[in-house]
Amino acid sequence: MSNRTFTMIKPDAVENGHIGAILKKINSAGFRIIAMKYTKLSLEKAQKFYEIHKEKPFFDELVRFMSRSPIVVAILEKDNAVEDFRELIGSTNPAEAKKGTIRNLYATSMGENAVHGSDSDKNAVIEGSFHFDPSEILS
Repeated sequence: MSNRTFTMIKPDAVENGHIGAILKKINSAGFRIIAMKYTKLSLEKAQKFYEIHKEKPFFDELVRFMSRSPIVVAILEKDNAVEDFRELIGSTNPAEAKKGTIRNLYATSMGENAVHGSDSDKNAVIEGSFHFDPSEILS
């Protein structure tokens, strides 16, 4: 079990002005931000990041969405980081997300669900490394 996870505040939440509120929820839940960037994915970078989903029917829509406007990427630190963060963000479908979770509060649909959170320790490392050089991460 790792004490780090990776998150993205997605284009819909950035466009709707929710960066500050989402970061506040992350901090209030005891996560320490050890790396963070405000950035924009090119279509090519979005395709590479989501290549695991390349054969799925939603792939093209997903990469267009993720590259349409800026995002915030961050590496978070806390004991039991992956599992605790998944609990904080809530279900992928905001209609099923528990009251008070980030997706319950800020997501507009299953496709535009405000935030990404790594689903495993292994993916947290892969996803964090995709966006950050080791020199950009606090130790």
